[in-house]
Amino acid sequence: MLNTLIGDAGHLSVIVAFVAATVAAYSYYKAGQGRALGDTDSGWLRLGRGAFLVHSLAVVAVIACLFGIIHGHRYEYYYAWSHSSNHLPVYYMISCFWEGQEGSFLLWIFWHVCIGLVLMRYGRRWEAPVMAVFAGVQLFLTSMILGVVLGDLKIGSSPFILLRDFMPDLPVWKTNPGFVPKDGTGLNALLQNYWMVIHPPTLFLGFALTLVPFAYAVAGLWKGELTKWTKPALRWSLWGGMVLGVGIVMGAYWAYETLNFGGYWNWDPVENAVYIPWLVLVASLHGLVLWQRSRTALRTSFVLVIATFLLVLYATFLTRSGVLGNASVHSFTDLGLSGQLLIYLGAFVVLAIGLLIWRWKQIPVSEKELTTYNAELWVFVGATVLCLGAFQVLFTTSIPVYNAFMGFIGVKTNVALPADQIAHYTKFQLWMGVGVAFFSGLAQIMWWQKNDKSSLSNTLTVPAILTLLVSALVILLVQYYGHKMSITYIVLLTTALFGVLANVSMVFTLLKRKVSLSGGGIAHIGIALMLLGVLASAGYSNIISQNVSGLLYSREFDQTTNQDNVLLWRNDPAPMGKYDVRYTGQFWDVAGVPGYVDKQLLYRTMDEYKTLARADIKRGDKVYYKAGDTVEINPENTFYRVEYKDRKTGEAFTLYPRAQVNEEMGGLLASPDIKKFADHDIYSHISAVPPIDKEKDWSEVKEHVLSVGDTIFLNDYFAVFRAVEPAHQTAGLGLNKGDLAIQGDFLVYGEKKQYHVHPVFVVRNRLIGRVPDEVEDLGLRLSFLNVDPQKGKFTFGVSTTQKDYIILKAVEKPFINLLWSGTLLMAVGFGMAIYKRRRETEAVEAVPAPEAAPRKQPQTKQVA
Repeated sequence: MLNTLIGDAGHLSVIVAFVAATVAAYSYYKAGQGRALGDTDSGWLRLGRGAFLVHSLAVVAVIACLFGIIHGHRYEYYYAWSHSSNHLPVYYMISCFWEGQEGSFLLWIFWHVCIGLVLMRYGRRWEAPVMAVFAGVQLFLTSMILGVVLGDLKIGSSPFILLRDFMPDLPVWKTNPGFVPKDGTGLNALLQNYWMVIHPPTLFLGFALTLVPFAYAVAGLWKGELTKWTKPALRWSLWGGMVLGVGIVMGAYWAYETLNFGGYWNWDPVENAVYIPWLVLVASLHGLVLWQRSRTALRTSFVLVIATFLLVLYATFLTRSGVLGNASVHSFTDLGLSGQLLIYLGAFVVLAIGLLIWRWKQIPVSEKELTTYNAELWVFVGATVLCLGAFQVLFTTSIPVYNAFMGFIGVKTNVALPADQIAHYTKFQLWMGVGVAFFSGLAQIMWWQKNDKSSLSNTLTVPAILTLLVSALVILLVQYYGHKMSITYIVLLTTALFGVLANVSMVFTLLKRKVSLSGGGIAHIGIALMLLGVLASAGYSNIISQNVSGLLYSREFDQTTNQDNVLLWRNDPAPMGKYDVRYTGQFWDVAGVPGYVDKQLLYRTMDEYKTLARADIKRGDKVYYKAGDTVEINPENTFYRVEYKDRKTGEAFTLYPRAQVNEEMGGLLASPDIKKFADHDIYSHISAVPPIDKEKDWSEVKEHVLSVGDTIFLNDYFAVFRAVEPAHQTAGLGLNKGDLAIQGDFLVYGEKKQYHVHPVFVVRNRLIGRVPDEVEDLGLRLSFLNVDPQKGKFTFGVSTTQKDYIILKAVEKPFINLLWSGTLLMAVGFGMAIYKRRRETEAVEAVPAPEAAPRKQPQTKQVA
C-alpha cells in the first residue's frame, strides 16, 4: 500500500527550505548594504536570521523524512528501493542516506546549516555580508534537490519521487497501480564498510568549511574591508584543512581495506576532484599566515581562498554531471542536472572574480623586499609548489570536460586520458612531494630564526647532516635487500627525511625557549612522514604470492594474475614467501556472533537470509545458537579462512578475505584482509574462486549397501556408518504428523579433521525424498537412497567433485604505518594551530583598546 504522506511532507520541506534560503539571502544582502562593516539594517537583519532559522528547521525535516523512508523500508519511493534493502543493519542505512546524489547534496546542505548557525551567533559585524553569501550558496544547493518541473524546465532531482513516477513504463503499474516491492536492490557491496559511515560526512564537512573563508573574502571585497577578513578566514581555513585532509585519507584507508587494487590511491578522477581543492586550501593557509605575520601575499590569499571554494564547486560538477562516466569507477550518473550545476558554478565564478577585479588595485601590496634569507620567500615558494601540483592534476582530470565542451560546439578532439594514469600522475606528484618536503623543513627553520646567513647555517647544519647520514643508511639497506632506488626515490627519501628532522629540531628548539609549540611544525612532520609512508609502501611493495608451481591457472587470466597469485586447495598447505599458507574453508558473518561462522555448521533454507544451525555455535564456553536454531546471515559475502604460519619463527595468524559474486558489478567483488605489523602489512585478497552460482560437477553416484558399524573408503578418506536415527529439524524439513524422516550418522576421517555427515531419508505425503549432505572440505556428498528394514541394510550413494580452492594474492607493504600515523600527526598539528589562534584572539579581545591612540598603518601601499 502506497504511503505518500511522508514523501509529501519531505517534498514540502524542501520547498520551504528553498524559499527560506532565498528570503535569507535577500534579507542579509539588504541588511549588509550599509557603507561600513557592521552598519546593518536591523529590520532586514532580523528577517534574515528568522528566514535562515526556518531554512534550518526545514532541512532537518527533509533529513528526518528521507531517513524515515529508508529506515521504514518504504520501497514505493525510488530512493529507498534503489539504495536500501530489508536486511541492512541501521549503520549501513545511514550510508544509504548519502549513497545517492540527492542524499549527498542534503548532507552538504546540513553541514552548511550547522556552520551558518555558528556564524549567526558569533559573526558580529561580519554576520550580514557573510551570511548573505552563505544563504546564497544554500539557495543553489537546495535547488539541486527541489525536484520541481515547470514545463520543459526541471529544477533539481527530488529524493521523494515515487518508484512509479521514476519508472513509469514498467508493466506492473497497469495491472497493479499500488504495487510496492517487497525488498530493495540494496546498498552497493563496496560501500558496506564502516568507513563509509564516517568518511562521507567528514569529507562533506570539509567541503562545507571551505565556504566560510570564501564568504569572508567575498564579504571583504564587497565591503571594502580588504585586510580584516583574513583573521577569521584563517581560523576557519585551519578547520577546513584539517577536516578535509583527514576526510581524504579516510577515503584512502577505506579503499585500502575494501578494494582489491592493492593500494589506497588510484588517481581516479573522483579522488582527484577532492585532492585538488585541498592542495589549494593548504596553499591559501600559507598565504593567510604570511599576511598575518609579514603583511605580504594578500592578493595571493584572496585568489587562493576564492579558488579553493570554486574548485569545490568544479569538483561537484565533475562528479555529478556524468561527464566522468567513462573515466571514473565511482562518479555519480547524470540526473539531468548538468546545466543547473554549470549555472551554479558560473554564478559564483562571475561573482567572485568580478569583485576581485573591482577591488584588485585597492588590495594592499607589501613594500617589503623578499631575499634568500626571508622565510616568507620560501613559504611562498612552497605554496606555489602546492598550486602547481594541483594544476597538474586538474589539467589531466579535466580532459573529459574539455572533450565534452568541444563536442558540444561541434569540434571533434583526439585528446585522451593517459593510458597509465597512475604512472602519469605519480611522475609529477612525486616531485611535488619533493618540493613540499624540502620547503616545509627549510621555511619552518627560517620562520623561527634570525634572517641572516650565519644563524641559518648553524640551525641547518645538524638536520642536514643527520638527513644525509640516515638517507645513505636507508639506501644501502634497500640495495642490500636486493631493491633498486631510482633518482626520484632517492631525492624524495632525502627531502622527506629532511622535512621530518628539520621540523623536529625546530620543535625541540621551541621547547628549550619555552615557546608554545608550532602547530605548523607538527603538521609538517606529519606530512613528511606521510610522504615516507607513500614512498615505502607504494614503491617497495613485495608480492609474496608468486606462482612457483609452473602451472598456468587459466588461459582466461592475464599474465600478471597467473604469475602473482598462489593456488590454494582446501586444507592443503602451500609455501608462499616465508610463510606456509593453508585455505581452510568458507565462512559467513552471523549477527551477534564474534568473528565468522563456518558454512558447514549452517543449513540453507528457502529464505536466503536464514539458515539452521547443524550443531551448537559457540565461542569458548558461550553458546550463541543451539543445534536447530534459526540463524540469520548475510549471504552476499563469503569469507575465506586463510591460515599463515612463519616457517622460521612459528608465528601464526589467520585472515578472512571477503569475496562476493556480483554479475551487475563485473563478477567477483573481492575485499582484502590485512595483518598489521609494526613495520609492514600483509595484504591478502581473493583473485578467483570456483563458480558459486553454478551446480557443482559431481561424479556418478556410487552405491554402498551398509549395516550399522560398517566402514567404507572414499577416495583418500574413510567413513564409519555409526547409526540411523530420527532426523533433526536442522535440515529444515518442516515435517507434519504422519511424515517420517531418518538420517544416517557417518563419521568421516579426513586428513586432519573428522566430519559428522547426516544424509536424510524422508517419507512425506507418501512420497520419498532424499536430502544429501556434503563435506565441502573433502569434495564428498552422501545420499541416503534406500532402507531394507527386514535385513537391516541401508543403501547410500557417494559422489565426489573437485576440491574447493581459491586463488590468492598477498602483498607485503613496508612501513605503511608511516602514512596513517603521519595523517594523525598532521591533524594534531592543525588542531594545535587552531587552539593557538583561538588563544590569541581571546587575548586580543580581553585587552581594552586605548581611547585616542592613533592607529598605525602597516607598511603597505595602494596601487593606483
